[in-house]
Amino acid sequence: MSFNVSLSGLNAAQKDLDTTSNNIANVNTVGFKESRAEFADVYSNSLFSNAATSVGSGVATASIAQQFHQGSMNFTNNALDLAVNGSGFFVTNQEFGGQDFSYTRAGAFKLNDSNFMVDSQGNYLMALPVNPDGTVQSVALSTSTPVQIPQVAGQPKASTSIDLSMNLPANEPALDPANFDPTDPSTYSTSTSVTVFDSLGEAHIQTTYFVKPTGGSLNNNNQWVGFTTVDNQPVNVWDTALGVPDSGQWGQDTTGDGVADVTQNAVGANGQTGFVLSFDDLGSFSGSDPGLIETQSLGLDDPTSLAPGDGAGIVAPGADGTQRLRLNFVNPTQYAAPFEVTSLAQDGSTVGRLTNVEVSADGLINATYSNGTQQALGKVALARFSNEQGLTQVGNTSWKASQSSGDPLVGEPDVGSFGTIRSAALEQSNVDLTSELVDLISAQRNFQANSRALDVSNQLSQNILQIR
Repeated sequence: MSFNVSLSGLNAAQKDLDTTSNNIANVNTVGFKESRAEFADVYSNSLFSNAATSVGSGVATASIAQQFHQGSMNFTNNALDLAVNGSGFFVTNQEFGGQDFSYTRAGAFKLNDSNFMVDSQGNYLMALPVNPDGTVQSVALSTSTPVQIPQVAGQPKASTSIDLSMNLPANEPALDPANFDPTDPSTYSTSTSVTVFDSLGEAHIQTTYFVKPTGGSLNNNNQWVGFTTVDNQPVNVWDTALGVPDSGQWGQDTTGDGVADVTQNAVGANGQTGFVLSFDDLGSFSGSDPGLIETQSLGLDDPTSLAPGDGAGIVAPGADGTQRLRLNFVNPTQYAAPFEVTSLAQDGSTVGRLTNVEVSADGLINATYSNGTQQALGKVALARFSNEQGLTQVGNTSWKASQSSGDPLVGEPDVGSFGTIRSAALEQSNVDLTSELVDLISAQRNFQANSRALDVSNQLSQNILQIR
């Protein structure tokens, strides 16, 4: 009996040594979780045994339990290196479109030859599908997809709206809008320009001209006449309701009483239709004519034509010739101060190239392009388990779900009990080298003690065999 007891102690000590050695060997393995050998004593029981005098049959290895406490963070210069700060595992898949998922804390991801985010074994990082605004469409592993960084350039967007805020100088000399010619600076008071884009991403210069009309006053409102060009070519103001070019109206004071007695259309020297802005006696904006200032389709040759544009003269062949620009004047003023543009923006963009990929704390993966646009590619999927120690080890610092671990609960990072994502960081092994060296000494002493007990048992047996 004593031989078997000592032998079980040797086996247990060897298991403890193996476990400690494995921890020490993986002290620099990213995402590694240390193990702990757990033992239980062995007793043989029967109906007729005397429990009061039962010695026991030795020791058995009850479990090699992994410890899933957080490892330290190692910060890197690679934005695709990810770490979970808190609870949760990354979800990976070996096959594209497969459902055999693995779970890991090792976030050393990179791009494969198809621009998918993969780990060092080529397993795909799984992400939850998102809407353009970054909100998650579905929180389920069955709908998760591998993360692919776009290889194509950012799609251009045609300009449709221009927001403009400015001050028009109240003391500006008056001019006759009927003489307006964009090529003659003496026929307009001031102007401002902005770059707009057609449907193919080609840049064009849109210019808005302002003319303070002679005697321009209507119902005690001071008025300004405006015209617009694209690439120095006149573009008419369009009446959206009627579907024809239409101009605003401004008033002319011929009697000097401050009230217009003659109403005139805002039309330039070349027949170009314009718009009218009105300001009260405090210099505040009181409205425009037409109320919705929208330009004619940029591609129309004939200003009176109702046919769709073909891009002639302004936008390139193949671009959307029906493109229009809406001018939105945001709280313009007319003060006795120099002309000043306080804000000027448009909603279009040119073709962009990928400049950066970043992962936020909530796991949202964003691609940024040189044209200033961003594209949400997905949100990193995290999984957690009721019993983490029940996970089945499959190597490469990965685990699979088992009956003991329970089914994975999938969620978004930084939601509920799930941890946050740290980009450009890796979670190091949670092995404490100092503790492992102490455990190594303890396991060695334990092995020596059981070896000594085995040796003593052998000597006692030898003495009995030598009795004559």
